[in-house]
Amino acid sequence: MRLNECRVLLTGASGGIGLALAVQLCARGAQVLAVSRQPEPLAALRQRYPQLLTWTGADLRQPQGRARALEAARGMGGVNVLVNAAGVNRFALLEQVDDEQIEDMLELNVTATLKLTRALLPLLRQQSHALVVNVGSIYGSIGYPGYAVYCASKFALRGFSEALRRELADTPVNVLYVAPRATRTAMNSQAAMDLNAELKVGVDEPEQVARAVIAAIEKDLSELYLGWPEKFFVRLNGMLPGLVDRALHKQLPIIRRFSTSHHGKDHP
Repeated sequence: MRLNECRVLLTGASGGIGLALAVQLCARGAQVLAVSRQPEPLAALRQRYPQLLTWTGADLRQPQGRARALEAARGMGGVNVLVNAAGVNRFALLEQVDDEQIEDMLELNVTATLKLTRALLPLLRQQSHALVVNVGSIYGSIGYPGYAVYCASKFALRGFSEALRRELADTPVNVLYVAPRATRTAMNSQAAMDLNAELKVGVDEPEQVARAVIAAIEKDLSELYLGWPEKFFVRLNGMLPGLVDRALHKQLPIIRRFSTSHHGKDHP
């Protein structure tokens, strides 16, 4: 797709990968409808690209928030790209997560994404060519200790992307599933970043991820997995999960130590 011909509805636009995407999409000439709860992180970008960037405040967990986003999309004459980048993460063992935190993560990462996509499909179908981009995670393919709820949400998003792509195979709408590895965003706690450093896990900057996503949009790809050796472990986990089980078993004491330390600070 030509970015200067794109009208993009971008969720989670005020931080992390979403904000980096907003910057780079505008720089390439796309019209961007940025949807988030906080306008402040986008203020400078709105001043720089007043003709390209529009902001709509919405909590996508709520029906009225999704309705507001849909109405804004109609107001800009429809969209031909939907980027579902809104999401939340929490590094914690399952026993350290309460009901509200589980519900919040699944509501935003899965339910709100599905409902917003469903609401926008009639607009996307009207285009000569359209794209749904779902920002998932490497943890949508590898179940990792300390991220059981997050993995559940991203496994669901990956399955949704695959099924929706097949549902829409005879329409003008394609679906791109993006799986970043660890990324340096505020969504990741200090404990999670300290764990990555201890395990020598590669961490990308949001700008790197955004560049890769934009390249995938231009090439009309259906899947994008980022990072090495993460891409290798995704394949290994699919073919020989027992090997990955044994590798992660060795990391469990370290994962528990960082998770317990962080949990203790939050719950004295």
